Amino acid sequence: MRRIIIGITGASGSLYGYMALQALRAIGGVETHLVLTSAARRTIELETDMTAEDFESLADVAHPDDDLAAAISSGSFITDGMLVVPCSMKSASAIAYSINSNLLVRAADVCLKEKRRLVLVIRETPLHLGHLRTLALLAEIGAVILPPVPAMYANPASVDDIIAHTVGKALDQFGIANELFKRWRSP
Repeated sequence: MRRIIIGITGASGSLYGYMALQALRAIGGVETHLVLTSAARRTIELETDMTAEDFESLADVAHPDDDLAAAISSGSFITDGMLVVPCSMKSASAIAYSINSNLLVRAADVCLKEKRRLVLVIRETPLHLGHLRTLALLAEIGAVILPPVPAMYANPASVDDIIAHTVGKALDQFGIANELFKRWRSP
């Protein structure tokens, strides 16, 4: 069985993380380890009618963000990598500079040091030069930067369609087959 860590930060767009968890559960064959930051818990409360527990119920294992002794904090705990969705610039900066003050950042740092896939769905706009330099550094050290950019060729009919496109593209980065979005075909 495959094993993927899902990190959700306080950036706007917690529904991206929720849909990723739903999709992985529906696809099957992937053990999910979830870590929500305290800011993510607040954002979920502000942006949705759900609770953090609703998100946690979709994961196989939910880890408290302050538990730096959790399995996912060690390189000896084998995973296929980590998807941080959405990823705030605060968390991206902490990951870029290995400021391991919480479990989400530590787990991402482990993925980088162990050369495992780390996909960051960055949620910020516009980006200033400091953001761009941080994202460039992350790409240089091995992270995949995957901002939630909608594909209009798919003629999305809803917000869910737009979210599904990003989640599907993120799962593609792990080689997880999915049919979450309409793929481009020659006209």
